[in-house]
Amino acid sequence: MDFNLSKEQELLRDGLNKFLATRYDLETSRAAAKSGAGWQPDIWAGFANELGILGAALPEEFGGIGGGPVEVMVIAEALGHALVIEPYVDTVVVVGGLLRRAGGPQATALLERIVEGTAIVALAATEADSGHNWAEVATTAERDGDGWVLRGSKIVAVSAPLASHLLVTARTTNGISLFLVEVESATGLQAHHYRTIDDRRASDLTFDGVRLPADALLGEEGRAWPSLEQARDEGAAAVCSEAVGCMRKVLADTVEYAKQRQQFGQPIGSFQALQHRMVDMYMELEQAVSAAYLAVLNLDAEPAVRAKAVSAAKATIGRAARFIGQQAVQLHGGMGMTEELAIGHYFKRLTALQYEFGPTDFHVSRYSELTRN
Repeated sequence: MDFNLSKEQELLRDGLNKFLATRYDLETSRAAAKSGAGWQPDIWAGFANELGILGAALPEEFGGIGGGPVEVMVIAEALGHALVIEPYVDTVVVVGGLLRRAGGPQATALLERIVEGTAIVALAATEADSGHNWAEVATTAERDGDGWVLRGSKIVAVSAPLASHLLVTARTTNGISLFLVEVESATGLQAHHYRTIDDRRASDLTFDGVRLPADALLGEEGRAWPSLEQARDEGAAAVCSEAVGCMRKVLADTVEYAKQRQQFGQPIGSFQALQHRMVDMYMELEQAVSAAYLAVLNLDAEPAVRAKAVSAAKATIGRAARFIGQQAVQLHGGMGMTEELAIGHYFKRLTALQYEFGPTDFHVSRYSELTRN
């Protein structure tokens, strides 16, 4: 199997890495996360206008470049390596896929705005009683004349505080449907915004009789679940690639620290026991890289094959992220847990990545069920 990138994909990777190396300062991004809007709009505009990465994996009919899962992998890994907090996976990968499959004028117009960088869209699918299971939906949407009335609540809607629009899952008379909510004009929408442990922004949302127009329904009524399941797998594959980028950076920083830190008159990297630890970290990283490839290369397969590959990758990378993150912190000593070093920020992100789009235990169980079947 050929894992080599095409010349165009290499240019995409190199251009993004150069942009992030020169324009994306970790200290500045953490300051933005802790105050103000929680992100850097000028960086997002650069992604859209200077690099074109917001449309790299979207079809040309929406203003994109027409790439696919491999382009997403390249971008997500680079963003993970630089610890970017802007909502690429949430808006472009997850919501972009949902809008593309839903079709219709509303979805098309919004996709074009996403590519241009003028719209941030967040998915609100998680509920208090459902956890990571998006299929358990208590939020309801009832017909009201020519429109809809939305009632219910969602929790941990990642990137919702930044969003101009929300995609909300709701139960209608014949199944799960997907609705578009414009944040500024939604009367009856209440939001509690907060910063997550890994410096992202999220919201708990309440929909108290939010009235929506008829065209707020995206796709066919009651038929949203297959698309949502695919979006969850696409998001999981993307964060697997992001985790690989994070782990590459963490391992490189740890090896460099071990060369510089002196103990008993010599670098700690010369101690065989610590060398063994770093070799174990490298082996976990290589397994994670292979698992991410497995997920990416099966995203266009039929649903059972796709789900099996994604769950295998998510479980493998969940284990690797935990091991590499913990070993890196220990090898850095007490400084590893502080915010003065980058390693502490990467450790928090690697911890959060283990739970996004289903925790490790969920994916182990799903893989087991699919293997039996």
